[in-house]
Amino acid sequence: MIRHIVAMRFPAGTEQSVKDGIYRDLAGLGGHIDGIIDFRSFANVSVETALVRGFNDLFWFDFRDAAVRDAYLVDPAHQAIGERIVAAVEGGIDGVFVADVAL
Repeated sequence: MIRHIVAMRFPAGTEQSVKDGIYRDLAGLGGHIDGIIDFRSFANVSVETALVRGFNDLFWFDFRDAAVRDAYLVDPAHQAIGERIVAAVEGGIDGVFVADVAL
C-alpha cells in the first residue's frame, strides 16, 4: 500500500469553504479511480509552529499499490484539482509538500 500525503500552506484568511470544496472533490476520486482505499483530510494541530512553516492543512490517499498512485497522478480529474490547489495556496507550487510512503 502507498500512502500519498500532501501538506498545503493556504494564505491566512482562506475561506474554509474553499478547502472543503477541494477535499470534497479529492474524496470523489475514490469512486473514479479503482484502487483508492481511503482518503482523509486534516488540520495540522502541531504546536511546533516554527517547524510547521504554515503547512496547516493536510490530506492523504491510501492507494492499493504504486500502479494506482501512478494512475492517480496522470488522471485529468486529479490534475484539475491539483491546479486548483496550486492556485489557492501561498507561493504556488512552493505551498505544497508531497510525500509517498510504502506501508
